[in-house]
Amino acid sequence: MTSAPDYGRAFGRWRAQAPAWGAYTQHAFVEGLRTGALPHANFLHYLRQDYIFLIHFSRAWALAAAKSETLAELRAASGTVHALAHVEMPLHVELCARAGIDAAELEATEEAPANLAYTRYVLEAGYSGDFLDLMAALAPCVLGYGEIGARLAGSGGAYAPWCDTYGGAEYQGLCRDVGTLIDSALLHRLGPDWVASPRMARLGARFATATRLEVGFWDMGLAGA
Repeated sequence: MTSAPDYGRAFGRWRAQAPAWGAYTQHAFVEGLRTGALPHANFLHYLRQDYIFLIHFSRAWALAAAKSETLAELRAASGTVHALAHVEMPLHVELCARAGIDAAELEATEEAPANLAYTRYVLEAGYSGDFLDLMAALAPCVLGYGEIGARLAGSGGAYAPWCDTYGGAEYQGLCRDVGTLIDSALLHRLGPDWVASPRMARLGARFATATRLEVGFWDMGLAGA
């Protein structure tokens, strides 16, 4: 496993304890993006599914805003919703438009089972749990894409816009902000010795489950439509 980027203390611990982290961040789909060997049809299939995923992901971050307990948490969660709606989703629209898939067709995409499983797991974490449960379930996507993007940025080739978006300064800054948010939320709710809290095992398990679902999402992309 490659060294962890500095996205906060909790991320480093959860990442090290998630057995599927390497399978997620160095998946064959990811390597295909890096080398340019991924068939374009598979990339478009992934983009369409990921666009629908981001709709649910934005709702989950909006739920995090509703469950926030501090102004800093509210601002961070709402800021992430803004980044998803105004940075990530427009990228998907732009890339699909270049391939002749307009916005209406993109929004009409039928969710694949792997997409349903992942998005509903994250939303359920928020409905049945608290802000920390949501953060643990959301973190693998936000921070995993940051780690992947940092490694793939500058690769060039057909998938350079995707790689450079997630490896770019704006997204990397978002990852650091989310990592700080998670650490601050743990401190606020569990106290200065939050590492030793019994809740950390459950939160780590949520992070690990979401990581496994990320692997399933890449598997879906690699399999194609």
